[in-house]
Amino acid sequence: MHAHAATDPLRLDVWLWAARFFKTRSLARQAIETGKVEVGGQRAKPSRAVRVGDALRVVRAGETFEIVVRALSDTRGPASIAQTLYEEPEASRTRREAERALRAAERAGYRPPETRPDKRARRLIRALGDIDAL
Repeated sequence: MHAHAATDPLRLDVWLWAARFFKTRSLARQAIETGKVEVGGQRAKPSRAVRVGDALRVVRAGETFEIVVRALSDTRGPASIAQTLYEEPEASRTRREAERALRAAERAGYRPPETRPDKRARRLIRALGDIDAL
């Protein structure tokens, strides 16, 4: 990985991609533009300069990461190296794990039907779908 000096700024979307928060730069840019990434508690642009010590809040797939930038890199490498680019406080990690456990518990009560819906049930499902479209 090509590491930058601590004084050289790096684009936010490039850093998020290199730190493996998003699979592509365009996904990172889209997340930033839709407000899922904050730098220092404020919305940012994809071209915003990231520096060592910046506090980021990244929302990805229902999980919220609160991290501090520890190193800069503009190349995407192995996950083990990418994890050295940031540090996540223990409070953020435990909060994420608790939210994940809560979502898993909510899903545990759902049981899919054992058979396909009959004709009447299909009509009811279709009618509900029409309501959602309005």
